[in-house]
Amino acid sequence: MALSAGNKNIKTAVFISGKGSNLKSLIKFSKLKKSPITIKMIISNNIKSKGLVFGKIYKINKKVFNFDKQEKAEKNILSILKKKNINLICLAGFMKILSKNFINNFKGQILNIHPSLLPKYKGLNTHERAIKNKDIYSGCTVHFVNSKLDSGKIINQKKVKISKKDTPQTLANKVLAQEHKLYPKAIMKIFNL
Repeated sequence: MALSAGNKNIKTAVFISGKGSNLKSLIKFSKLKKSPITIKMIISNNIKSKGLVFGKIYKINKKVFNFDKQEKAEKNILSILKKKNINLICLAGFMKILSKNFINNFKGQILNIHPSLLPKYKGLNTHERAIKNKDIYSGCTVHFVNSKLDSGKIINQKKVKISKKDTPQTLANKVLAQEHKLYPKAIMKIFNL
């Protein structure tokens, strides 16, 4: 199913691996009247993911899959997503790379948020790399997911000024605060709202 805003109720799954702060911000966004999404599933590859607590708090179904057997995990996830009629996947700090087959099953319906101004600094350790290269700005990017790492079409970006005092951790905190605002804006943008 192609994405369209005519459907004011886009059933969404959010994939997480860690603290789930972007998940929390997406849940709050989903509760707003103007929001086109309803979060129906939280999926994680990490049983210790602190973000799973938001499933309990907000009464959202959550499932954890062992990605040691990625093909099997993805097959099971796809089956659940189809059963729940999920139309949109938001990757929010999900630290596994999805297979080409999985992505093709949800072509154009998977979003990711990345803590750099893509195409700069794909992959990990984005803040360390930006500081090491003496960049003036870092930031975050929401993009569509394709089969190449952090290479899908960019939806929107937000710049964050790097100060001389910034460490990777302080920069990460500044960028994360912007991520929480950028992800909902990206969703509004793709649905032309």
